[in-house]
Amino acid sequence: MELLTIPARRGLAIEIGAGRDFAVVNTHGGQVVDFWAFAAGDLGEHLSMRHTRNAHYRLAPKPGDSLVSNRRRVLLTMVADTSPGVHDTLIPCCDAARYAELSHPGHDNCADNMRDAMGALGLEPPEPPAPFNLFMNIPVAPDGGLSARPPVARPGDEVAFRAETDLVLVFSACPHDILPVNGPAGPVEAHIRLES
Repeated sequence: MELLTIPARRGLAIEIGAGRDFAVVNTHGGQVVDFWAFAAGDLGEHLSMRHTRNAHYRLAPKPGDSLVSNRRRVLLTMVADTSPGVHDTLIPCCDAARYAELSHPGHDNCADNMRDAMGALGLEPPEPPAPFNLFMNIPVAPDGGLSARPPVARPGDEVAFRAETDLVLVFSACPHDILPVNGPAGPVEAHIRLES
């Protein structure tokens, strides 16, 4: 087993082979982790939230569900989830334009974290696809309205996946500290546990 740190407010990218399991650990509870997956060798194929929603006809995957690409190919399987299972697939990653809207120009953001993390692997990052926002709590009201609430994940909660093909994985410990997206202690680091 190998434990990797996603630094608070920053990103991490790794390459992983088919058949390998990994878990995203909400170390302190209350931290959102934006998560992307790209097909190794073809960054034009990526984990697609809209195609995954269509595959299962629900807003967020559950253990046993496949996560599919923009080409409808299975990239990952969600193996387990020890959290309450509250995750978001609707909200795009924060970026410089979003923080300018919130009157915080120059704020750390997940889009830049994705680009920096992939660049550290020597990869040319594409335009960020919509991420799988692990532990993010965006309730949907009966009238279809959305709201941002603190995560309900507890310290040590984790979501485990199996890579079904060779992948580049990217994670961002969401730096949002304006709306109540992260818990009161956040933004803080999270961890990735790689199984041998």
